[in-house]
Amino acid sequence: MRLVSNQVSSSFARKLEKSGVTVAEWVVLREMFDCGDTFPPSQIAELTGLSRGAVSKLTDRLLEKKMVTRKESETDRRYQELKLTKEAKVLIPKLGVLADENDDQFFSVLTKAERKTLTDLLMKTAELNQFNKMPIQ
Repeated sequence: MRLVSNQVSSSFARKLEKSGVTVAEWVVLREMFDCGDTFPPSQIAELTGLSRGAVSKLTDRLLEKKMVTRKESETDRRYQELKLTKEAKVLIPKLGVLADENDDQFFSVLTKAERKTLTDLLMKTAELNQFNKMPIQ
């Protein structure tokens, strides 16, 4: 399982390189896109399973890449909101296609029934072990 997982992840990371986005940045962008485009960093940390420090570093990189904007509260400077930029909202679905193509590249060898079985088994494993956060490399 580790061999397949590493190959799938490495392949996706190489595909993302062309966009200038890392896998960790992709996870944050996708969560923001899927769940609404404005979040405080603490909620991003909760959704992704990343530490607040990791989210802070990723936020700085995404700000630099103009994928998110940051707005500080006027009443509490400790509170911030991150928002996806228009550029990010256009890019994220394209990166989602890359993710799907990457999965197809590795798993199209399986029949539809085999893919369902694999997915069911992995979901069962995740549920039994209470995996509710996405691991980030």
